Amino acid sequence: MTKMQTEINPYLQDPLYSPTEEELFVEELPVIEGEIPSDFSGVYVRNGPNPKYEPTGRHHWFDGDGMLHAVYFKDGKVSYRNRYVHTKGYEYEDKTKQSEWVGLRDNIAGNPKFEPLKNTSNTDVVYHNNNLLSLWYKSGEPYRIDAKTLKTIGVENFNDQLKVHVSAHSKVDENTGEFIFFDYGNSYPYMMYGVVSADGKDVHSVPIDLPGPRNPHDMWITEKYSILMDLPLFANTEALKKGRYKVEFHQNIPSRFGVIPRHGNSNEIRWFEADPCYIYHSINAWEDGDEIVLVGCRVDQPEPPKRSTESDIERMMQFLQLNAKLHYWRLNLKTGAVKEGELDDLNTEFPAINLHYMGRKGRYSYNVHIDSSHTLKFTGLVKYDTWTGQSQKYLFDEHFFGSEAAFAPKKQAQSEDEGYVVCYTHNEVTNKSELVILDAQQFDLGPVARIALPHRVPMGFHATWISGENFFGSEA
Repeated sequence: MTKMQTEINPYLQDPLYSPTEEELFVEELPVIEGEIPSDFSGVYVRNGPNPKYEPTGRHHWFDGDGMLHAVYFKDGKVSYRNRYVHTKGYEYEDKTKQSEWVGLRDNIAGNPKFEPLKNTSNTDVVYHNNNLLSLWYKSGEPYRIDAKTLKTIGVENFNDQLKVHVSAHSKVDENTGEFIFFDYGNSYPYMMYGVVSADGKDVHSVPIDLPGPRNPHDMWITEKYSILMDLPLFANTEALKKGRYKVEFHQNIPSRFGVIPRHGNSNEIRWFEADPCYIYHSINAWEDGDEIVLVGCRVDQPEPPKRSTESDIERMMQFLQLNAKLHYWRLNLKTGAVKEGELDDLNTEFPAINLHYMGRKGRYSYNVHIDSSHTLKFTGLVKYDTWTGQSQKYLFDEHFFGSEAAFAPKKQAQSEDEGYVVCYTHNEVTNKSELVILDAQQFDLGPVARIALPHRVPMGFHATWISGENFFGSEA
């Protein structure tokens, strides 16, 4: 047993994060308070880590098997389903009935050779070509999921046209149906960029020239362009040679944003330099005359100072304590100039927007408010006007903590924020989970409905919304 296993690891043992064992389908959930609105329909689905077998190494929160939790809204009623993502690693361990991989913080030399670091597909989920895609933050094979049953269909290679991997924070342009992605890794070429057609039949991908292995986490899109990141937080190459993953922040290296036409080639990318930082999650981007406007959650100091007395657990928890601020960048395509600035000083992250406005001049974002506790806890939601930085805050009741939300437009909505914000919450005292629904235009008034979930939904990562017209068709 390792030193890390003898310590209490809250990301494995605390009920807020520890795995749930059951896979359920419940057709109609009970309402605790309020009334479920009938003027919207669709699906809120969230991904997250949920290890099935007891980890053998120094478990990191990011190591757990992917599990999807979905709620389906129709005619003022809501049903629930959860299911593991059946990756190659999941299927392999389901035969041996034990954990076969060590994770992010261990030497991976002894892991199964067909997948040196287990692709858990636990990070993000998007809706493309009438099904879900489950994605992994380290960049790996995407998995196609049946949106109705959450059953894993298999690895998605788009008719064998996808020759590279796909990172978690790829984008779907709801206006064109295209899936826009990037891949990154530790060998040359260090980044690939690509676009998949709405029907999944055509894949365009090109290499992106980088100085060396980098650690990008997200990207932006506009109507005409995609914006890739080369940021000064990346893995120590000497540690990588020894099979260890150790990231370092280089304060003297600028952040770089690469602007490439959506279907562009490698030689068409233009790089813009900005102040050093790290960006876990973008919010939105759009074209404004000669400029591209970027909005995201900026981390000024992503590498916490190391203390000689801290344990492995403490170091992991320090890295997971996000301190991000709402920020903008304006890239001038004509002059090459970059303007940037902070829009708000609250610690917020894991943003959600009205997906109809992805890559367009959208105004609103719904971020989680982050507590200052020793583990990552989301204590509420903040609605931002990203043009001005003004905000409205809704804090969860005492002992409740949330997940990344999703925005659900009302039927025949006439404005960007005409709809609802939906979010999973968990009470750490009662150990019960709920679903909350807020009216986005009356955000600070609190939930219009609270709905009991049939079992505990652990805190997880990213979510998406599938509109009823896309999911239910004419029945919505």
